[in-house]
Amino acid sequence: MAQYRTSVKIGNWNEELRLEEDAKREHLEKKERGELAAQKVDFLKQHILSPVDLTVTTDGRLHFGDVVMLVNMGGEERDCSALSINADVNSFNKIPTPGIISPCGVVAGRGIQACPRTAFIITSVDGSPEGSTLHFDQSFALKTTSGFARGCAKKSRLQEVNLEDGSSFLSWWKIVHFDPQERLEYEGQPVPANMSVLIIHCKTNQALAVLGDHVIWNTYGKEYEMTAHTFLDSHKAEQDNNRWTLCTSDPAGRASSSHPPTARGPQQGAHTGRPWHLTQPTHH
Repeated sequence: MAQYRTSVKIGNWNEELRLEEDAKREHLEKKERGELAAQKVDFLKQHILSPVDLTVTTDGRLHFGDVVMLVNMGGEERDCSALSINADVNSFNKIPTPGIISPCGVVAGRGIQACPRTAFIITSVDGSPEGSTLHFDQSFALKTTSGFARGCAKKSRLQEVNLEDGSSFLSWWKIVHFDPQERLEYEGQPVPANMSVLIIHCKTNQALAVLGDHVIWNTYGKEYEMTAHTFLDSHKAEQDNNRWTLCTSDPAGRASSSHPPTARGPQQGAHTGRPWHLTQPTHH
């Protein structure tokens, strides 16, 4: 009488064996090409988190061409954060050179270190020469070390801010004094580096803001949504989520700020990719 043994192969065993071998071969081929999910994340972080030099401040002012970090000091329920490119493996290309696919969103990241993800170049839009001083209420653009900054924010449904490969009036911003009572007095004066200011979108007149109550989980962890929206308190003054410090490096090579804990020690490194500009569309 025939007996069943565990060693007997049943069903589509041959087909299943071939499928398993094909899956292993495909995995090895993807690994060789660097196409595994973990490899893509490592490649992204290797390039977008590589160290970048911030501009050294010698006269205490901001200039066109300066490489800076935009840091928000945080609030009662919000950590200190920096304007950051929200790039993931689907928005990052290897060929022909490592770079981000346009358009790309921005967030407020809690990683306060100078790198292509957090470093931006103050760029002239009115013909001012590179190296000349930036003044309060003077239009400028923010360009990444890798492009320009514009949609509706996904969680809050407020005005979106993102990066686009090209410059237009939608990527124009201006800096005003954070104190409404002193704003008129400072108009036209040089903008000090490492000082709390407001960054206003020229087209919509809305202030750049971080939203601590709208959390985004991404490749880099827990971060905050960004928008262009002015938040006023009961005294008609802008709230702390509208206040930004444009951090530069001091002559000793350390990140400088009116609040020292915001940034420490930008490291040496090269900028990668092509530049984009921080923009905001006019629709909601």
